Amino acid sequence: MQTVIVRTGNEEYALPVESVISIEKLEYVTPIPHLPSYLLGLMKSRGELVPILDLSQILYHQATPRDNDTHVVVVKTDQLEVGLLVLDAREILELPEDRLTSTALKAYSKTPYFVTVANLDDRVVTVIDPNIMADSLHGMDEISSYMKEQHQSN
Repeated sequence: MQTVIVRTGNEEYALPVESVISIEKLEYVTPIPHLPSYLLGLMKSRGELVPILDLSQILYHQATPRDNDTHVVVVKTDQLEVGLLVLDAREILELPEDRLTSTALKAYSKTPYFVTVANLDDRVVTVIDPNIMADSLHGMDEISSYMKEQHQSN
């Protein structure tokens, strides 16, 4: 499994490489009132507006500190493209199938988007499915509808 490794909090997470569109520096994010706390607003990426989701806010209920290492990983989901704000994203890593396990994750319903864990020699990496994440986060349906309206009006 080919993945892009991102860091948020003190943990490493993996996103399937086929879902990653780009990795970008955090630019100006236009806030939108009344959004869930994990949704920072909209940012221009390759000429298109994408909603920016703070991965640390989603996982730990804490804002990602913003500095020169902070990145936005733009991923495509079945609903829309979203940007995930992360502390760092710089490594592409092949996760060997024989090192993946999901038994511990299946019992926990609050994070259905954690699909597997890679138990590597020197680290443990949790794999996130962006589609399941976008489908399971409260308020994403409204964001998806809003983005479609914005796209049609342009």
